[in-house]
Amino acid sequence: MSHYDITDLNRVRRVPDRGSYDRETVHAILDASLYCHVGLLEEDQPVIIPTIHVRVDDTIYLHGATSSRLLRYVGSGRPTCVSVTILDGLVLARSVFHHSMNYRAVVAFGRGYLIEGDAQKMEALERFTERIMPGRWAEARRPDAQELKATAVAAIPIDVATAKIRTGPPKDEEADYALPIWAGVLPLRHEALDPIEDLPAGDPLPYPPSVAQYLAGRKS
Repeated sequence: MSHYDITDLNRVRRVPDRGSYDRETVHAILDASLYCHVGLLEEDQPVIIPTIHVRVDDTIYLHGATSSRLLRYVGSGRPTCVSVTILDGLVLARSVFHHSMNYRAVVAFGRGYLIEGDAQKMEALERFTERIMPGRWAEARRPDAQELKATAVAAIPIDVATAKIRTGPPKDEEADYALPIWAGVLPLRHEALDPIEDLPAGDPLPYPPSVAQYLAGRKS
């Protein structure tokens, strides 16, 4: 199916024309964000935890320490909500009421489980590493047996999900367009700056291929 089912859980009620249930749109926004927020409920107390994620097909993966309450919760199979938001611009209207933001957001729902087996966990950790910096997995030391044992990986198959997107200029009241007030969009972006090398001892090293390639893409 090219679209997620629309249910009471994921239906967009506020400005529904901004909502999308298209799988490709949802996946693209999940992939564009380097981190997510995971919502859970512990003894009637809502908790939201930021963490790194990676998507593979219709499944979101999380990782952390085996003692992590987030990983224990997700691994228990209880209902979980994962959200991402990418801020693309500040929308400055002629009236304060119509100020807004341009954004791309996703809210996804599912029930997770823990990944068992060292090979499966290692494969997931490679995906996390490559998501952060393509090519880095081949340059750095791999997790040893003790590190792998101390790491938990959880998978959350996406049951339903929604994307919500705002683009374009302000939408002022018709009468306000005659006001001598500047209005428009201030675009925003997440940008990588120059690397800062960790130098406990020794001479500086040249950038590895992964970082050099990343910087080349930034400057192109």
